[in-house]
Amino acid sequence: MSKPVKGDSEVFSSSLFDFASGVLYEKYRKFRRKDEKCQAFVKKVITSRVFKIIMISTISMNAFFMVLWTNYEIRYRLFRLFEISEVVFVSIYTCEFFMKVYVDPVSYWKDGYNLLDVVILIIIFIPYVLREVKSKHFYLNIADGLQSLRILKLITHTQAIRTLITAVGQIVYTVASVLILFFILLYIFAILGFYLFEVLESSDMNIWGSLETIFFTLFSLATVEGWTDVQEQLEKHNFIVSRIFTIVFILLASFIFLSVFVGVIIMPTEVSIKKFKKDQVLKKRIEEKKQMILKRQKEEVNRQMQIRSLSDLMEKLKKTRPDTHPIVLGDFGSSLLFIDIYLSILDKQDATVKELQELYQKTMQVLSLMLKDLAQEKSS
Repeated sequence: MSKPVKGDSEVFSSSLFDFASGVLYEKYRKFRRKDEKCQAFVKKVITSRVFKIIMISTISMNAFFMVLWTNYEIRYRLFRLFEISEVVFVSIYTCEFFMKVYVDPVSYWKDGYNLLDVVILIIIFIPYVLREVKSKHFYLNIADGLQSLRILKLITHTQAIRTLITAVGQIVYTVASVLILFFILLYIFAILGFYLFEVLESSDMNIWGSLETIFFTLFSLATVEGWTDVQEQLEKHNFIVSRIFTIVFILLASFIFLSVFVGVIIMPTEVSIKKFKKDQVLKKRIEEKKQMILKRQKEEVNRQMQIRSLSDLMEKLKKTRPDTHPIVLGDFGSSLLFIDIYLSILDKQDATVKELQELYQKTMQVLSLMLKDLAQEKSS
């Protein structure tokens, strides 16, 4: 009797997993919620413009109250008001979370901005947990300081900010490449400066005394902030190449690398903003066309209802009028519905004839051009 091979067990387990996942997917696909009306109502609420305005106002008010909380005098006088407002803000954020999860409990976790809201909601509840477990005052201060991240919830409700973040995310690789090149430049000039401007005086140790301080010195030179003071320190020791070193480094770091860094950020951001504006205009046009189509459909329905009502009225008149009063209503050609259909067919026939005439004219133009080309070829 042959022993089972290890590969056979792996194949069996993978096939079993595929079968189980297929069964779960079929059950999920066939699953239908019994509260579809309530789900549609909640979805309409959270996607409405009013709900978005309420959330943006709530986040802005929360940020404003956090600014007031940093003032000890105002905090002492309005302590009770701050506690009530904190409960209200946390309740609104929690309700928003549960409403969104209720509408779509699966797709909610696939959106990065929703995950950001979840992280912020967890940060909001951290101080309450630390107070319950009576944690150290230091950790509680850190948790209270992290509450400033609540303002990041504006990203979820503001399309313009999301567009900018998307643009920044698209240029992360390019920005990282520029920063790496900038660090390499700092490294080269730091080593060069250490050996060129090595001094023994203690007053210059905070500028050129070690590699760490040299990095900070070069960064100040790159930002062209206080570079004259650094140059004066170098000229005190009569370094010959100090001016060349400073000028070359400022030209490379400030005028080239920082300019490239700013350009790398501005250009994709500008493209994203233009795309966002174009999408907004396109969305507005689509909405206008949609409203126009709905208006036409409504007018068509009203017209058809009027025709039907007129036809019913004619039928009633045929039944109510005595036979002694002659009226021509029995013929199909005299009904309003036939007349309307006949007129619409005539309009379409006129349009077709017009298109045929245009096509005939274009055909004649093409043939005349072909004859001219043929005549030129024969003459040549």
